[in-house]
Amino acid sequence: MARGRARSKGSLAALALLSLALAGPAAFANDTRAAKTAPAARSPYVTQAPIVMLKDMDSGAILFSRGAEKRFPPASMAKVMTAYVVLDLIESGELARDRQFTVGEATWKKWNSSTGGSTMFLAPNEKVSVDDLLKGLITVSGNDAAAVLAVGIDGSEAAFVKRMNVVAGKIGMTSSRFGTPSGWPDGGITQVSAADLVLLADRLISDHPAGYARYFSIPRFQHGKSPEGKPIIQPNRNPILGRFAGADGLKTGHTSEAGYCFLGSAKRDGRRLVLVVAGMKSEKARREEAERLMEWGFGAAGASVANAKPPKGGTAATRR
Repeated sequence: MARGRARSKGSLAALALLSLALAGPAAFANDTRAAKTAPAARSPYVTQAPIVMLKDMDSGAILFSRGAEKRFPPASMAKVMTAYVVLDLIESGELARDRQFTVGEATWKKWNSSTGGSTMFLAPNEKVSVDDLLKGLITVSGNDAAAVLAVGIDGSEAAFVKRMNVVAGKIGMTSSRFGTPSGWPDGGITQVSAADLVLLADRLISDHPAGYARYFSIPRFQHGKSPEGKPIIQPNRNPILGRFAGADGLKTGHTSEAGYCFLGSAKRDGRRLVLVVAGMKSEKARREEAERLMEWGFGAAGASVANAKPPKGGTAATRR
């Protein structure tokens, strides 16, 4: 009896080993296929930039964030808020693209090329359309364009700023306040956060896709004439437009207080990313940081954001 039980156990063990031998190659092949199709781990993003945020607008995933809630002066990135307000008015039928505003003498004196920073070279008493003012506002960062739009719409820059803050509140920009339509230094009144700027970009692109396509990717803009009578042609200030595949808009900013800043967006294969970099020390540093961050973000397309390790120098989040 004992010998019979031993022989029975031996037979069962042999059958089990045979089954494993037969099943082993298939199981191994399945494991290999799973390993090949598993997404690669995303390498961490390393940066010295003080304020950075990168968001995938389609999934809602925040791919990188550092100092995103910190309030800071946006400089000319404030013009994106001005553009959003104007596009809202056009969309609602309250303002026509072909409506013309006159450049007032006081506005010209305040914002002409010798005193008012970036300009589209408007002339005193010149009549200019809303369409051209929006092009000058975004493409060449015209402070004069921002002022003429504000005065033309609401009678004064101060009244238009009130409208900006109401709209900002409605769309959820809870950390931001505007004191000027151009972003010109105003004693610390105008303050935003990177998270709010990303929200603004998202709303502008989604609420006004035709306006975004019309105004934010113009490579250069011609308006006004030089003292020699030659047409003035200025390139778009966007540092990655035409350099980074898929880049299609938004806005730079720079003051001594804010440093070199950029709110940018790019779209590849149906996937849109929006970034903010702020507080950079030079135009070159701003451009290189924006390109590197965008490249990293699109390179992370196959990685699982939920399983990503927190990047060095910042935090990775799955949703916002």
